[in-house]
Amino acid sequence: MINIENLSKSFQTKTDTFHALKNINLKIKKGELIVIYGESGSGKSTLLSIIASIMKPTSGKVLVEGENIVSYSDIYASEYRKNRVGFVTQSFHLFDELTLHDNLLAPLVIQALTKAQIEHNIDKALLIANISHKKSQKVNTLSGGEKQRAIIARAIINNPHIVICDEPTANLDADNSLVFIETLKDLKARGKTVIISTHDPIFEAQEFVDKVIFIKDGSLV
Repeated sequence: MINIENLSKSFQTKTDTFHALKNINLKIKKGELIVIYGESGSGKSTLLSIIASIMKPTSGKVLVEGENIVSYSDIYASEYRKNRVGFVTQSFHLFDELTLHDNLLAPLVIQALTKAQIEHNIDKALLIANISHKKSQKVNTLSGGEKQRAIIARAIINNPHIVICDEPTANLDADNSLVFIETLKDLKARGKTVIISTHDPIFEAQEFVDKVIFIKDGSLV
């Protein structure tokens, strides 16, 4: 489903060039769940941002179902992110004074959906993320684990094919990390392609993980 070919990303500073990614080659099959391990600054977040078409590489290709998303214009990249990718970040980026329901409206209001369809999508996403019971509560009343489930619901609200998780357990305790693991299992069972970047050892012993990849100094090792 995702073929990454000779992918590199460099950043130019005033005095030097920083090579964040160096000639990455990687294949991810449809429905696979892969974990990318690496320390902070290793390049894993940059790689995920390029797969999500948030960032452009310096060189190389990212083929998603045969289409090179690197060549997308800003408009097509936006459509790709809106319809095909869900992004779970380590920071919540939720509107604290709004209810969980209203936080999930934002990705849907730009869609040509009826009110009934919007409510159906919200209810389904909340159910998958195991947080339906908090639908009407303001975000500032939710625990850290509940906020994490909220951003999972937001990430899958448009039924994306690809779910990308960048350090998803960084702000979770052990119990909530295990709850998150169960949600990942459910997403994989539903046929989603899931890509996780982390340095959390909790994923190492999980049988549902199809592939573990290590990245160091911008290179796969």
